[in-house]
Amino acid sequence: MTAPAFTVIVFGASGDLAKKKTFPALFGLFLHGHIQPTTRIVGYARTKMDRPDFLKRISQYIKNVNTPKVKAALDQFLDQCTYVSGVYDQDAGFQALEKELQRVEKENRVVDRLFYMALPPSVFIPVANGLKKNCYTKKGINRLIVEKPFGMDLESSRVLSKALGALYREDEIYRIDHYLGKEMVKNIMILRFTNQIFGSCWDRSHIANVQITFKEKIGTEGRGGYFDEFGIMRDVMQNHLFQILSLIAMEAPASLNAEDIRNSKVEVLRAIPPVVESEVLLGQYGKSEDGSLPSYLDDDTVPKGSKTATFAAAAFHINNPRWEGVPFVLKCGKALDQQKVEIRIQFKDIGNNLFQKEVARNELVIRVQPDEAVYLKMTQKLPGLGMETVRSELDLSYASRFTNLSVPDAYENLILDAIMGEQSNFVRSDELDEAWRIFTPVLHKIDRGQVPVEVYPYGSRGPKQLAEFVAQFGFERGSQAYSWPETSQTAASASAAAAAAASDSKL
Repeated sequence: MTAPAFTVIVFGASGDLAKKKTFPALFGLFLHGHIQPTTRIVGYARTKMDRPDFLKRISQYIKNVNTPKVKAALDQFLDQCTYVSGVYDQDAGFQALEKELQRVEKENRVVDRLFYMALPPSVFIPVANGLKKNCYTKKGINRLIVEKPFGMDLESSRVLSKALGALYREDEIYRIDHYLGKEMVKNIMILRFTNQIFGSCWDRSHIANVQITFKEKIGTEGRGGYFDEFGIMRDVMQNHLFQILSLIAMEAPASLNAEDIRNSKVEVLRAIPPVVESEVLLGQYGKSEDGSLPSYLDDDTVPKGSKTATFAAAAFHINNPRWEGVPFVLKCGKALDQQKVEIRIQFKDIGNNLFQKEVARNELVIRVQPDEAVYLKMTQKLPGLGMETVRSELDLSYASRFTNLSVPDAYENLILDAIMGEQSNFVRSDELDEAWRIFTPVLHKIDRGQVPVEVYPYGSRGPKQLAEFVAQFGFERGSQAYSWPETSQTAASASAAAAAAASDSKL
């Protein structure tokens, strides 16, 4: 897929997000031929630097430049990049940017523009105003990518949406949540709506509960000052995990049209009442049990005595015929025991168990990262003379099944969607409004210190009450022993090598 030619303008071009995510994603698209060779990329930021310094900055996080072909492609990509320095609240900077845009567009005969705001929300509106006044092209298409967070609560989100809506049409605004670009999140609709085996049991009659989990092994690592403004519930749960929830729970859309998909997501969000504080568990990481890893409060950028949560678990309920009585438990945290994002759909117990022993519940697990996989945990006979049961799985691990294909970066997916005008993987204003409606009451109580925050050790599974918390919403951890099998690409390669060796011995 090759997109039409656009001029891409990256605001905040000297910042972490741009150099670590935006520019590597743009290069990935360029390298694989998904954007036109004539696409020009113009960076804009307050930092004063010349073009060589800019190119050095944006290329430092581009990985795997280890072949002559990739090195040549990077040189060609950087030739297409220029930089303009200016402030965000004065016309002069935007006028200098417009002059540069007219120059590069005249050279390449391109009239369409994609503005990427890799910026903090405090400057969204000044930049949006400056763009509309000085850089909004009347010769072609204008599209605006806006990074999260989209406000701090329902009121601030509405202020932001109203201000952007006064300047740009909804079909010009692309509110990006990079989780919607992740391969396994994009796979949810296909998994649900093309497989009869799942479609027929995707409801309250068969499913006991749904767990959506986000775990990071690292803490804030010197970014605590920024994180402390938002906390884990705003930073991860209200956006990333709620996007996953809406895709798991929504009804089938009327079509694959972006508006139909987003209509279905909004419909299910409207059926969710605001989360209540009695169904929320908060935590903040302390030192590791051996004292070798620091607490959240040891981060010099964190305000002294901060009560900001670095872990949150919350239960949500959907009041519609499909999901009535099925709790959705969302969990997210930093400084935990492992790194993973997964969706775990736990099915109900079987009736009339013939084997007169505990049989673990079936679980459909969608592992978003790392090591993308879909697997179904099930019970079967243990090989041997008896009738013992064992917990096993039907496993689709991407590394072993799709050995010749690579999983694209989420930002590559979404930037290409924006250039193509595909909005189904971006957040619509009413969808954003519903998400904030659900979270805002409890967030305000958290901000006022009315919800307790428990300390948990760095490197643990979270607050000690977590197992009890998820159990109250019907989650059962089976007592049968279970270990994840060796099904990685490494194991597959080892098996192939053993088979080859056996074949050689017969020659």
